[in-house]
Amino acid sequence: MAKLLNLPETITWKAGELFLLDQTQLPLHVTIEKQETVEQVWDSIRKLKVRGAPAIGIAGAYGLVLSMQNYTHLSYTDFFDRLQHQANYLDSARPTAVNLSWALNRLVKKAEALAHSNESVNESVNVPELYAQLEAEAVQIHDEDRQLCRRIGEHGQGLIQANMGVLTHCNAGSLATSELGTALAPLYLAHQAGTPFRVYADETRPLLQGARLTSWELQQAGVDVTVICDNMAAHLMSEGLIDLVIVGTDRVAANGDVANKIGTLGVAILAQYFNIPFYVACPYSTIDFKTLTGSTIVIEERGGEEVTHFGLRRTAPEQIKYRNPAFDVTPHALVTGLITERGIINQPNTENLRSFYEAE
Repeated sequence: MAKLLNLPETITWKAGELFLLDQTQLPLHVTIEKQETVEQVWDSIRKLKVRGAPAIGIAGAYGLVLSMQNYTHLSYTDFFDRLQHQANYLDSARPTAVNLSWALNRLVKKAEALAHSNESVNESVNVPELYAQLEAEAVQIHDEDRQLCRRIGEHGQGLIQANMGVLTHCNAGSLATSELGTALAPLYLAHQAGTPFRVYADETRPLLQGARLTSWELQQAGVDVTVICDNMAAHLMSEGLIDLVIVGTDRVAANGDVANKIGTLGVAILAQYFNIPFYVACPYSTIDFKTLTGSTIVIEERGGEEVTHFGLRRTAPEQIKYRNPAFDVTPHALVTGLITERGIINQPNTENLRSFYEAE
């Protein structure tokens, strides 16, 4: 598969070393940071140096492999206990994005499956070989994400019609995944095919992922992109400039409710009012059938400085009370469809999601 975008790799694993693009430095500085310890990976995830549900899952998988490099001399039992401990530790970095726990659990289950394929679970397991297979599994997760992002783009490309205006919120592009992204994948493929359109990127307060990241990567790719403040979306919709909304998601509940960056719910409500299709792009791993509705999704609360400051400058009174939920939940009734690697699920709900995946 030829690489479509000439952008720096968000995550690189090479010869047992992990490198992450520090997204907190964008768009002014492109900084690649080597990850030396599992604590550093945890901190990079927590501080949003790596962010976006798929990228968090990939980074978590590689972080877990990195954490086990110096323990291949242990017995299987001790190795597995440490593996489980490190997986739990990494999973605590970000509670909302299901991809992190999904990727970590996949590696832990891989270790379990390899052990139980032996007649004697403990001492007969070749731990260095087990480590090598865990590394291969993390690489496979990374490769699978590249492929599914391309398929999400292929399924969603037809939604992008000539001369339409597309609104997106937060960042669900190359920087949030392994290559094309989820919400931006249809845009990149449509642009590559020569379809003329324009993108409006919500700035996405308080951390400005839209202004700093989405606009930067779209600009680098030559896509017509305009940054707007979050509270300008309704005005642009009223002027008829927005024909379609595509966003990403960190978790989809079994009934189709969608958790995404704070502000997404407001965009969905506006889209319904102005009769604008509202699509959510996501891989299968983001759909959490164990979470029945969005009301039970744990919403991450972050620190106050993100709200009380704009960059390094305080913009709110000292000792003011604040709230800083990082995500909100959009009810499935407001979602026109989910764009997945397996196709578009229209009017997502419990029955549609189950039947769609059972039919595969």
